[in-house]
Amino acid sequence: MFFGEKLKKEREKRGWSQVDLAEKIHVSRQSVSKWETGKNYPSIEVIIDLSDLFGITIDELLRSDEELKEKVIQDSKQLAHPKWKAFFDGVFLLGVFLLVLKLLILGLHHLFGATIMIPDGLPKIISNFLPLALMVIGGIGSDSLKKKYIDE
Repeated sequence: MFFGEKLKKEREKRGWSQVDLAEKIHVSRQSVSKWETGKNYPSIEVIIDLSDLFGITIDELLRSDEELKEKVIQDSKQLAHPKWKAFFDGVFLLGVFLLVLKLLILGLHHLFGATIMIPDGLPKIISNFLPLALMVIGGIGSDSLKKKYIDE
């Protein structure tokens, strides 16, 4: 029996509507509906609340649903290098910011004839390709770290 079927069975056993259950665990009725139809899964905190509410073990709720078990396992993992991931995310965002700024300057120059000077000491290749380079470096670095977790 999958999680959604188990949840619905336990709810109906008590004569509760989806609204009743939602109110008891402080979520929306739509969330309960999505869980019961398998369109979404609750967080581990909600699973614990459901276990307590129904008086059944978490194992009884999770055991038969491989997809939910995998979600709970992934949710419980911690990134191995969260500060480096944040750094690479920041590098990527800096690249995006510089690219938008460059496009804004080009747009102002093209539409209004505004002349915004780039400092003479700055090589043209840096001003042209730095945003792209930062986005690529940040994206690759962040992506390579997003799947590295602490082994416990």
